[in-house]
Amino acid sequence: MNIEPTAPTAKNPPEQFHGDVWLDRIAAPHEADQRMSVALVRFAPGARTAWHSHARGQYLRVTSGVALVGGRDGTVVQLHPGQTLYTPPGEDHWHGAAADCFMEHLAMLEAGDDPATTTVWKEHVTDEEYRGESLA
Repeated sequence: MNIEPTAPTAKNPPEQFHGDVWLDRIAAPHEADQRMSVALVRFAPGARTAWHSHARGQYLRVTSGVALVGGRDGTVVQLHPGQTLYTPPGEDHWHGAAADCFMEHLAMLEAGDDPATTTVWKEHVTDEEYRGESLA
């Protein structure tokens, strides 16, 4: 058994996030054959990730507030506390808080075979994409 050390809350970088977003690491691999990471992520109203994908997919479990999650097809879904969303490996997506409230979720994912592919960050989400407005 091991009581994990508490890491300080980290503010996520503006290169990958729009608005204020903070991360608390919950679990990270100890051994070379372990892959799971878990973090509690807090988003200020309107804050969001940039477009990204994960080599082995990702689970998001909303713990408070209203989450918005968008896909490249222009779909934006709302998630509420207690709901879990799964994004398959390689699927571009973004997630963030609704414009009028803070949002908190647990992010759970496994590392890719090449750690550089665990999360592949892309361009920022536009305001139109965030609002779910079709650009077609």
